[in-house]
Amino acid sequence: MAVVASAVVAVGTVTGVVSATSGDKDRTTASPEVTRTPQMPPLPAAPSPSPTTASPSPTATATATKKPAPKPPPKKKPAPPRNQSAPVSGSLYLHPESQVLDWVRANRGDPRHALIQSKIAAQPAAVWFAEFNPSTITSRVRAVTAGAAAAGRVPVVVPYAIPERDCGGASQGGAPDYGSYDSWIKKFAAGLGSGDAIVILEPDSIALTECLSAGQRATRFAALSRAGQAIHAANPRARVYFDGGHSGWHSPGKMAGYLRQANAATSSDGIFTNVSNFHRTSDEVAYARGVLAALGGPSSLGAVIDTSRNGNGAPAAGQWCDPSGRALGRPPTTNTGESRIDAYLWVKLPGESDGCKGSAGSFTPDYAVDLANG
Repeated sequence: MAVVASAVVAVGTVTGVVSATSGDKDRTTASPEVTRTPQMPPLPAAPSPSPTTASPSPTATATATKKPAPKPPPKKKPAPPRNQSAPVSGSLYLHPESQVLDWVRANRGDPRHALIQSKIAAQPAAVWFAEFNPSTITSRVRAVTAGAAAAGRVPVVVPYAIPERDCGGASQGGAPDYGSYDSWIKKFAAGLGSGDAIVILEPDSIALTECLSAGQRATRFAALSRAGQAIHAANPRARVYFDGGHSGWHSPGKMAGYLRQANAATSSDGIFTNVSNFHRTSDEVAYARGVLAALGGPSSLGAVIDTSRNGNGAPAAGQWCDPSGRALGRPPTTNTGESRIDAYLWVKLPGESDGCKGSAGSFTPDYAVDLANG
């Protein structure tokens, strides 16, 4: 049975800001061959403490007083669960560096300028970090979050460097191993500052794992759990969302099962859906709530939905590369009016091609106009 997936193609770095492009594609052939994910060696099991008991002392007489046995040490109370950060409610940040903004600045006399400027370039969008760059990732993230803090706005950032990214597909790449990834994500987190931030953690990293073995999948899920914890430790006000696929892919129950293995209930603040895809907002709202219900709590978990290209819903099955007849979706906002839906976001920047109407990842003005006109 064909699986409709979301594939993200990331190209074009501008001072650390990465544009991304993707869409639906039918996987009707064998999964691409991937290099075996390095397995993290298991930690040695901690020995269980043995209760301390007194050695019996021989009694000199029958009337000798026995010493009372020492009381066992009190059991430690389990650590309380982490309190999820409250959903952000501020205005979203429009980062001043992107391909669409570059085009707008360079093409003021173009007849398409006004439409692209008002409909797309003026909207806040996510900033992607898809380069494995340990030496510069902190400063590049900090440049975005510091700009957002100065403007009193909330940035949306996308770390995208998980090992075996995209299962060897068009967006293959990422960190060379999970030890390197752990270090990179901590450096990413160090750039988040102390203000509100929305983190879209590794698109496709959970929904697109069936090309991995069970062991590889477990290794990845453990790394995502650590990543969520590292981000929260660096900035407790950062709201971290884990990959939830989309309504045309896995069932809510199956997706919740994967999220449970990644410790989403304790390491995340919820899920993101529809990244770089086209499914209608109403379908995604119902799907996201279904996943959260199947996950089973806590009730503070929410969802964010990518609405950048879903104004007319999904195209016919198999059409994923810049499909015709699509439209911009709802503008980005943290005021959705929907319970458990924390934000509508433009994670995928409209107008960046999937590789058919322009080169993969490039801003293509004719495609942007098509989306703006719907």
